[in-house]
Amino acid sequence: MKIVKEEIEIDKHCSFRVFSPRLKNYFYWHYHPEIELVFVEATNGIRHVGKNISDFEDSDLVLIGSNVPHLNFDYGIATDYHQIVVQLRENFLETNIAPIPEFGPIMKLLEDSYLGLSFYGQTKEKVVEKLKQIYLRDNFFSLLDLMEILQILAVSTEFERLNKEDTRIRFFLHDKIRMGTVYHYIHENYDKNPDVNEIADQVHLSTSAFCRYFKKQTDITFTDFVNRYRINQAKTYLLQEGAISEVCYRVGYQSISYFNKLFKELVGETPSAFKRRYSTSARS
Repeated sequence: MKIVKEEIEIDKHCSFRVFSPRLKNYFYWHYHPEIELVFVEATNGIRHVGKNISDFEDSDLVLIGSNVPHLNFDYGIATDYHQIVVQLRENFLETNIAPIPEFGPIMKLLEDSYLGLSFYGQTKEKVVEKLKQIYLRDNFFSLLDLMEILQILAVSTEFERLNKEDTRIRFFLHDKIRMGTVYHYIHENYDKNPDVNEIADQVHLSTSAFCRYFKKQTDITFTDFVNRYRINQAKTYLLQEGAISEVCYRVGYQSISYFNKLFKELVGETPSAFKRRYSTSARS
């Protein structure tokens, strides 16, 4: 479960590849030299890029720079989903973009992608429409579509930088914490009472050393990480028509008022409002 370097093979006649991986039951904490654009359409899921750990609803569109560690976006998704991934050949920037002055904005976009860039709004809508069309095109017209996608992203203001600092692989090579072990432990215990002492022992650190290191590696505390994981699971159960009180206990909370407060803090609305919004969407 330690971090893995993915070896990507791109057809020798192409400068990029487009595919739809399905790895939802597999923890894949990995990196690769290729820049990657990921679109995933799902009710909700976990986003972990560099140090940033967050979640998404409905869909996510993220540009991930070269050698930035990230978790597969479909990890743990319990509902139907669709995913499109575009991977640019390792020398794509140097050979296809840098020599052409008109591609200046795209060059800056790809250079900035080491922070992880999450796009939203009309930008996401336009790009997703074009991503879904790429499958229907031959290599030449797919390349034209890709360049248009990159230009849309390059001039957009509808994005969020996921990391505040460089999180490329050299910062993770000596990582004493195997994130796969942490995720696996929380997945097995989130509905009980995850014990920081137990997971610290599993990764061979003292509890205080584990807490300091985990905060340094993810910018959040272990307790925050557990709460986010629990609330992400709660959203899935709520969408499966679970009663709020039942879901509260199912994900490990003993106080409904605390669950409601934490859910609103992390999601931006109460569990009842969340259920109502998705029930309305399903009927319309």
